[in-house]
Amino acid sequence: MKKLSLVLLGLVTLFACSNSTETANYVPIPLQLELPTNFPEIAYNLDNNPITDAGFELGKRLFYEGKLSSNGAIACAFCHEQAFAFTHHGHNLSHGVNGGIGLRNAQPIQNLAYQTSFMWDGAASHLDLQPILPITSELEMGENLSNVIVKLQQDSYYQAQFAKAFDGGEVNTENMLKALSQFMLMMISSNSKYDKYVRQEDNVTLTALELDGLNTFQNKCSSCHASDLFTDQTFRNNGLPINPQLNDKGRFNILEDPNDLYKFKVPSLRNVEVSYPYMHDGRFSTLEVVLDFYDSGIVDNGNVDPSLQKADGTYGISLSAYEKESVIAFLKTLTDNQFLEDERFAEF
Repeated sequence: MKKLSLVLLGLVTLFACSNSTETANYVPIPLQLELPTNFPEIAYNLDNNPITDAGFELGKRLFYEGKLSSNGAIACAFCHEQAFAFTHHGHNLSHGVNGGIGLRNAQPIQNLAYQTSFMWDGAASHLDLQPILPITSELEMGENLSNVIVKLQQDSYYQAQFAKAFDGGEVNTENMLKALSQFMLMMISSNSKYDKYVRQEDNVTLTALELDGLNTFQNKCSSCHASDLFTDQTFRNNGLPINPQLNDKGRFNILEDPNDLYKFKVPSLRNVEVSYPYMHDGRFSTLEVVLDFYDSGIVDNGNVDPSLQKADGTYGISLSAYEKESVIAFLKTLTDNQFLEDERFAEF
């Protein structure tokens, strides 16, 4: 029995040494972002966090890892499901640990390399910092960064993968956040029907209804939902009636500037067909209801964006029944099924 134990110990030691040597000799392979020609320049500085295969795989594992939460069950992916543009399908507000209900609707995760601020109120000014907010929120993942790192340091997979992904290989907060960024940076959604139409690929054309919707959209919606990112990344008050249960003051909560009262970041409309419910509190379940709101539901809450004011002093965007139908038809051309089904981003 003693001889058998020594043999087993020798095998374990040999295996551990083999893994250690493999990790030490590993050379990360650079990954290139697939940058579409109809998009602007990216905002993220890749020089400070170049994407590699090991970093991407680590970030992916962390994205689906329950250890980032206090109860071990709530991963980032819990509120960000790929088939729905990484939103929390069917929930108007995010859910979290111990049955907690968040204060806002989970936002899509796509084209983050192009963004300069994050969250509905811009609370994060850099993608590397964004995950800190849900991880440490008592209503979402309910954990602190020190505990997360301790849990990762005790896991042999993460010990090896951090060593592969980063110089020095330290399992620490900076490297964890950079790995998550590498995974999210690769999430570029740019192959919808609309994209192929504007890039003149695969002989794709839009129907008459979709073209009419595009024309109406350009005339009445694109001042906020600008460029082929379909957001100008500003913060605006769109005249939603105040939700008395939340009384969410939006960007005002960050800077306490009265001019920011009830302002929220203009969302991208890419994959909007599948990212319902809509608005920062998920109050609207369909695109039809959203357009009805812009047509006749805007209220003067004291700080409505001037672009929504009509000549007679009232607020709204006048839309006929046909214009609403055509705009929705156009918005559905922004659905990127290739992105929604991309196995690179799917759970293990």
